[in-house]
Amino acid sequence: MTTIATAAPARASRTWYKILYVQVLIAILIGVLVGWLWPSLATNDWVKALGDGFIKLIKMLIAPIIFCTVVSGIAHIQDAKKVGRVGLKALVYFEIVSTFALVLGLVMGNLFKIGHGLAAKPDAAAVANYVKQAEASKSVDFILNIIPDTVVGALARGDILQVLLFAILFGFSLMALGERGAKLRGMIDDAAHAVFGVIAIVMKVAPIGAFGAMAFTIGKFGPSALGNLIGLVALFYATAALFVLVVLGLISRFVGFSIFKFIAYIKDELLLVLGTSSSESALPQLMTKLERLGCSKPVVGLVVPTGYSFNLDGTNIYMTLATLFIAQALGVDLSFGQQLTILVVAMLTSKGASGITGAGFITLAATLSVVNPVLVPGMAIVFSIDKFMSEVRALTNIIGNGIAAVFVAWWEGELDQVTLHARLNQKIDPTDGETSNTAG
Repeated sequence: MTTIATAAPARASRTWYKILYVQVLIAILIGVLVGWLWPSLATNDWVKALGDGFIKLIKMLIAPIIFCTVVSGIAHIQDAKKVGRVGLKALVYFEIVSTFALVLGLVMGNLFKIGHGLAAKPDAAAVANYVKQAEASKSVDFILNIIPDTVVGALARGDILQVLLFAILFGFSLMALGERGAKLRGMIDDAAHAVFGVIAIVMKVAPIGAFGAMAFTIGKFGPSALGNLIGLVALFYATAALFVLVVLGLISRFVGFSIFKFIAYIKDELLLVLGTSSSESALPQLMTKLERLGCSKPVVGLVVPTGYSFNLDGTNIYMTLATLFIAQALGVDLSFGQQLTILVVAMLTSKGASGITGAGFITLAATLSVVNPVLVPGMAIVFSIDKFMSEVRALTNIIGNGIAAVFVAWWEGELDQVTLHARLNQKIDPTDGETSNTAG
C-alpha cells in the first residue's frame, strides 16, 4: 500500500486567527448571531447562496475523488498479496468491523430521531429529479441503471453508482496488471493527490460557507434548530464512544488487553490528530508505536496503511448518522432497502477519506446522491456543524486502525504478548526505541 505520511503542521507558530479551525468556529458563531438577531437578512438569497455555493464546490469534486480513491485502494491490494495470508486477514477484519460501525450508526440514528422537528423542506428541483428517476426505474432494470452508456458521461453527470462500478472494474484490472500497471497506478495516485489539493483550496472558503449555512438555518428555522444540531453532534460523540469502548473494547479484550490502556499508550498521536482533524497526520508515529508494542514490522507495514483506505470506522458512523439526520430533517422516510443501500454505498465511498480534512463531508455527499437525491440539499444543514464532528471521526479512525494492527498481528501469531503487556502497563518507557519484539 502506497501512502504519503503527512507531517503535522506547525500550528503553534501561526497567528491564531489564521488557523482554518478558528475561522470556521468564528464564522459559525457569527452565523448564529445573524440568524437569531436578523432573520430577514439571514434568509436573504445572497446569504443562502454562500452555503449553497460551498456545497456545489464540494459536489464538483465527488466523482473524481471517488474514482481516484477507489481505484487506488483496490489496485494497491497487490502489495497485500505479497504478504499472503496477512493481507486477506486484514481485509476480512476491515470489512467486518466497518460493517459494525455502519450498522451501529443506523441503529442509533433510528433510535434517536433527533432530526425530526427541524421542519426543513426538500428542494423542489431535487424532488422532481428523484420522481423522474423513480419512474424510470419501474421500466428499466436496476442493474442496467448502474451501467453507464459512457464512462465520460457518468463522470460528467456525477452519477456515483456508475462511477463506482467503473472504478471497481478499473481497480481490479490494474491489480491484475501487476508491475506493468505501476506507472498508471502512480498517475492515479498523483491525480488523487491533485484533487485533494483542490479540496484544500476549496476548504479555504469553508468559513464563508459555514457562515451562510448556519445563518440561513437559524434564520429560517429559528434558534430551536440549534437543539437539533447540537443533538446530532452529541449523538455522534456518544455513538463513536460506544463503538470504541464496546466493539473495539471487546476485540481488545479478546486479544488480551484493555482498550483504555491502549488509548493511553497512543495519547500523543491522538492529540496530534485532534489538532489536525486528520488521522493520517499521525501515521508514522502510530506505526512506530505499534512496532514497539510487539506487533511485527511486516504486519504493521501492511495493516496500518491499508486501514487508512479500508478501515474508516469514524467516517462510517458519521455517514449513516448524518444521512438519517438529514432525511428526518427533510421529512423523507427511508425504506429498509434504502438504508441497506446506505451500508453498501458508504462501504465503498468511505475508502480513502481519512487523510484530508473535509473529505468525510465529500463521502457524505456521494452517499446522499445515491440513496436519494432529495437529501443532497440537506447537506447545508449538516455542514454548519461538520467541523465539530471531524475530530471525532479522525480519532475513531486512528484508534480503529491501531486495534486492527494488533488484532491481525495476534491472529497471524506475530504479536509479542510480553512486550504488549509491558508497554501497556508502562513497565517500559513508550518513547524507548528498544523493543523485545521477536515476532518480526
